[in-house]
Amino acid sequence: MTDELPADIDLADPQYYLNRELSELEFQSRVLNEALDDRNPLLERVRFLSIFTKNLDEFFMKRVGGLKQQIDAGVTERTTDGRTPLKQWEEAIDKARPMFERQAECYREEIRPALAGEGIHICDYDDLTPDQRAEMRDYFELSVLPTLTPLSFDPAHPFPFISNLSLSLAVVTRDDDGDQTFTRVKIPQNRPRLVEVDTDGDEVRYVLLEEVIRANLDLLFPNVEVVDTAVFKLTRNAEVRRNEEVAEDLIDMIEEVLEQRRFATVVRLEIEADAPAAARDLLVEQLDLDDREVFELRGPLDYRELMDLTDLDRPDLSLESWTPQPHPRFSDLDAAGAGLGSGASSPEAAGDGGDTIFDEIRRKDVLLHHPYHSFGDTVQEFLDEAANDPNVLAIKAAIYRTASDSKIIEALIDAADNGKQVAAMVELKARFDEQNNLEWVRRLEEEGIHVAYGTIGLKTHTKTALVVREEEDGVRLYSHVATGNYHSGTAKGYVDLGVLTADRDIGQDLVKVFNFFTGPSLDEEFRKLLIAPVTMRNEFTKCIRREAEHARAGRDARIVAKMNALEDPGIVEELYEASMAGVDIDLLVRDICRLRPGLEGVSETVTVRSVVDRFLEHSRIFYFENAGDPDYYVGSADWMTRNLDKRVEAIAPVEDPDIREQLRFVLELGFADNRKAWEMNADGSYDQRDPGDGHEISMQKILMDQTLAASNTPGVHRGISASHPDVPETLLVESDPSVMAPRDDGEAEASLGDDGDDRDDADDTTESAVEAGAGAPTNGDPRHVLDDFPEKWYVPSSRHYEYAVRTPDGDRDYRKTAEAAARLVEKYYGEE
Repeated sequence: MTDELPADIDLADPQYYLNRELSELEFQSRVLNEALDDRNPLLERVRFLSIFTKNLDEFFMKRVGGLKQQIDAGVTERTTDGRTPLKQWEEAIDKARPMFERQAECYREEIRPALAGEGIHICDYDDLTPDQRAEMRDYFELSVLPTLTPLSFDPAHPFPFISNLSLSLAVVTRDDDGDQTFTRVKIPQNRPRLVEVDTDGDEVRYVLLEEVIRANLDLLFPNVEVVDTAVFKLTRNAEVRRNEEVAEDLIDMIEEVLEQRRFATVVRLEIEADAPAAARDLLVEQLDLDDREVFELRGPLDYRELMDLTDLDRPDLSLESWTPQPHPRFSDLDAAGAGLGSGASSPEAAGDGGDTIFDEIRRKDVLLHHPYHSFGDTVQEFLDEAANDPNVLAIKAAIYRTASDSKIIEALIDAADNGKQVAAMVELKARFDEQNNLEWVRRLEEEGIHVAYGTIGLKTHTKTALVVREEEDGVRLYSHVATGNYHSGTAKGYVDLGVLTADRDIGQDLVKVFNFFTGPSLDEEFRKLLIAPVTMRNEFTKCIRREAEHARAGRDARIVAKMNALEDPGIVEELYEASMAGVDIDLLVRDICRLRPGLEGVSETVTVRSVVDRFLEHSRIFYFENAGDPDYYVGSADWMTRNLDKRVEAIAPVEDPDIREQLRFVLELGFADNRKAWEMNADGSYDQRDPGDGHEISMQKILMDQTLAASNTPGVHRGISASHPDVPETLLVESDPSVMAPRDDGEAEASLGDDGDDRDDADDTTESAVEAGAGAPTNGDPRHVLDDFPEKWYVPSSRHYEYAVRTPDGDRDYRKTAEAAARLVEKYYGEE
């Protein structure tokens, strides 16, 4: 195969790229499907109705708002897929409209009746008994009416300001002279939206707050006739920006942006389908809306507060509850001795009790997988110990989003109080978290902590922390490189990965990154980390091109990547060229994907899948097979232009064999899932995978089970296992399921020989190592130990490992030499 593209293929042609906004809406349709899917428990369906509303609100605020801003500015430049801002705006709205209608239909015809069938009634006001209506009238008069502020529009009053995402009631009244007045009444957000009605039985009844207000307007508007009413909701543009180059103070700029956002352009009006024409037309006129921006819907206009129903004590209507588990590597640490600074310098001493978390990390890197592993017992514990350990000299952390009651921030404050050097990078431009982050910046600065809060032209999106510790053999660096934010709340609902490591090269790289936050420039040379915007794009491009070269040379070549979004046109083009060279490419892309898989002659070797489940898939894993010597990476960046070029991001290589095996297993699970996974078609649509008559495989369910098993099994050190009978292993090891059975020497040799032409050298190496006893352990020839326990090991079909040893807990450990495998067998089974 040549390096040149076929003459009839121009990878700059818009036909090869999907639109970002339409791809985002495809993802939101998969989210909505979780509400539509009657295989899900009822309250889980309710939860996804609420999530869909929140997601689409943000989509209109950010994406549609940004497009409208471009249209108003006269921008006509086309995107990679050939669309102008106007064309994208039109298509996005047209695609979103039936989704809103399907959501309302689902609630009206499926969810609400099903809830009633389970004794959870969301009632129309007219369905209440006279006594219940009297109760609601008393509630309105005493608890709601005092909070209301009617804002009228007439010659004496300007059209009222209507805040973003607030639910409102348009009220048309008529006085004795026959004159009509429009009044806006805001539905108070500090009152429960679902108003509970007293009942005599076990059933629960609610009525929506807007219906309580509507039914009792005579108390709010005395001496006039209420002619008509309509519930409506506005969405305003959130794409309000200021030029950072001319902003004297970034904090002042962010505060001004937040204020401007309140008054930004309206980008959507949702209104009841039977709203009076006069009220609808007045809103359209006064808000300067296009008819396309008006969504007339039957049913509630906002489903966010339905999330409150998921707090009902109805386990029969909910998914099985999940409690994040402690990591096995940390659960046995002596809490009494934690943080006291043992200063142990011998890795062999770790794990024997009385160790600190630093001893355990120094012994071996740790992979954290949230929400399967507890954030508080891992990341929080890491920083808490650092804050209180007398041997810790400094702590540095980059915070993009954090909880409003963040214990991470409290740990940094404690560290400063304990005399440690503390530096925090708090990103003030984290959209929709600006106010929360501003408050934390002020609190940190009040405590005397040095805070960097933004970089001109770049967002800081990296999720990293660094602990500097004095030990017997010198100063050591302990690093946390993660895919998720330092946010205890989202860590319970987002799937994220983090690596804790004492690798000095990674630590030194993080020193450079944190120095950039407070210094004048970002270094362009790093030992191991891929850092955006300086090295990451180039390094990923090199990895992709290297796989293409392997494929052209007839060597094994494969790319497997898991991310939130694949949007960058340059990366898409590189992947197309790699596919055309023969590289197998498997992508787990949760959300946006510009690439079109399965195009003849362009992307025939590419598959794209998306998993949508109870937890939001947020982790990023990148695997490059590299002719049998694979590279793994994890970190904060997606393959999006903004991540590669406009943000500070960090991706870390993973070298520990156990962690690589766990990452391999996660990737394989994503492609084995036949319950919550979707497969992408070349036109950008998706088909949900179906187990049919076969066994149902759920990625997240298996990971929960694996984590529980690891947490409850003594002697297990991995946070999750790296195997499951339902998951075919096709990346690094066991490409042939038959290798799972114990075998004698002849079978092992046949397995290796059958694996392919590139295995000849491996055959010779394995055979000579076993026959000659190279590197024999102290108790003799490794063949002797392996022969004594033939059922405890086997030869995997792997280009990286020569031996697989079965562990007592049913997992496997992989080793490259007979000596290492024999030592492991003896460790596990020597006393049998």
